[in-house]
Amino acid sequence: MTTPGPRLLPHLDESGMERVLCVVAHPDDMEYGAAAAVARWTSRGVDVRYVLVTSGEAGIDGLAPDLAGPLREQEERDGAAEVGVHVVEFLGHRDGVVEYGVPLRRDIARAIRAHRPDTLVAMTARERFAGGGVNQADHRAVGLAALDAAKDAGNRWIFPELLEEGFAPWGGIGRVLYAGSSEATHGVDVDGFVEASVASLRAHAAYLAGLSGDFPAPEDFLPMMAADGGVALGVESAVLFEVVDL
Repeated sequence: MTTPGPRLLPHLDESGMERVLCVVAHPDDMEYGAAAAVARWTSRGVDVRYVLVTSGEAGIDGLAPDLAGPLREQEERDGAAEVGVHVVEFLGHRDGVVEYGVPLRRDIARAIRAHRPDTLVAMTARERFAGGGVNQADHRAVGLAALDAAKDAGNRWIFPELLEEGFAPWGGIGRVLYAGSSEATHGVDVDGFVEASVASLRAHAAYLAGLSGDFPAPEDFLPMMAADGGVALGVESAVLFEVVDL
């Protein structure tokens, strides 16, 4: 009698995906794995857009924030273009001290109403990443606020000031996809798109140069991450998500 192998995760249902809004804390957040899924989606005609809560200005130890912020914004635009994303916006919250709360929810709800996506992508709000590392505070705050803002955006009586600004309610988001989660529920086959994700991260040249010398190069660890995801999905390479249906 043979012993059954591990239960594979299901493939994400991508039917009906037309516009995806990715809301994350920092430049480079999408590039640490999820960009491969973005490259797959844009290659199939899905309109994917990025909203960054901060400019990542506190992310380069040897460069003052007033210089790092504009540099990292441009690196994010360049990296996004490598995976077919050409709309990149920044909300201007202070890097490293992003606070979950009404102002953050309002700003993300405004972005949702402006872009009107059917799917929202965010970094996991859980305390630990899939690999066991401790999740960073900004990621956790933005991940939770994105989930709440997805509902806020559809209620005209929450943030009525957005109506006065001209942003009509939008309740068309069907689900939130959390990248990096320790509780992944679905996967996306990204065979053929990992190299685009490597190029996307390599566009963050100044940020990467500021990391410690023993930090692995994108071309070394991103394919490894995708291969690990592939094992869970039963394919060569995959990006895994925790899916929260709304």
